[in-house]
Amino acid sequence: MTVLRVAPRTTVILTLASVAALATFTWPFFISAQPESMARTTEAPLVFAAVLPLLLALILAELSSGGIDSKGLAMLGVLAAVNAALRPLGAGTAGIETVFFLLVLAGRVFGPGFGFLLGSISLFASALLTAGVGPWLPFQMLAASWIGLGAGLLPARLRGRAEIAALAGYGMIAAYAYGLLMNLWFWPFSTGADTQLSYVADAPLLENLHRFAVFTAVTSTFGWDTGRAITTAVAIALVGPAVLAALRRGARRAAFHAPITFASPPPPATERERARKAADRSRRRPRHRPGRGRTGDTATTVSPGTPDPDGRPATTSS
Repeated sequence: MTVLRVAPRTTVILTLASVAALATFTWPFFISAQPESMARTTEAPLVFAAVLPLLLALILAELSSGGIDSKGLAMLGVLAAVNAALRPLGAGTAGIETVFFLLVLAGRVFGPGFGFLLGSISLFASALLTAGVGPWLPFQMLAASWIGLGAGLLPARLRGRAEIAALAGYGMIAAYAYGLLMNLWFWPFSTGADTQLSYVADAPLLENLHRFAVFTAVTSTFGWDTGRAITTAVAIALVGPAVLAALRRGARRAAFHAPITFASPPPPATERERARKAADRSRRRPRHRPGRGRTGDTATTVSPGTPDPDGRPATTSS
């Protein structure tokens, strides 16, 4: 069961955002593009300018619907900072990536909306940290967002070893999918026009899909993507149980979606109730009885005729 549930409004925004993001990757298959052009270089700022309002709209939708609150935003910031600090440890060398296992685990615990936001924010923060800002950045953010989104949509009933196995398998598939998407963003414009793996403008869809599949398999699937998949799966298998337990414990202590109730003030007391309370207080108050003074004021009575120690007749005094 996810900690932060997705409201219907957020579901609509996520669906529209995913469709629009998919269009930014696949439009050369449907609209003729010139391979020698630098379309992605000029397109990237527009995509980035569209991604930021999209993230803001998603956060506002979550806030307005109660899907996320200030504690959820704080958790999002902490995990994004941790992910940004983890990424330079791998730096993509031989396909080793240390950023995706935490994204998968956090999306699993906190839900698809949280995972979508965490993917984009993590890649953006890590790009600023490692000076990796370029035309590829908005496409990396969208691809990573889909990884977090998919982790939050996995079956919620899985627990224990079955959950870790499912997350590790999903991490491997997501690693290959990420590599495929990142190949797609530059393939139509960077492979030239005279090779068997090049994009062909105005060619049938199936022909270009075949060329792209061969290009991906030769250049990255059996190299970088496999390294990323192995790294992600091994990290989830080794530290997944501990990280899942820590995230869920933190979510319980943060008490996400704890019901907030406001107690109404008591009604004003009536004259009869005030009189009854005053009578009760007066009955509980101790009373002074005649003949029994307080300590230090007790009266002393001496019988007439009783001589005092000096032999004189006694007098009565009080």
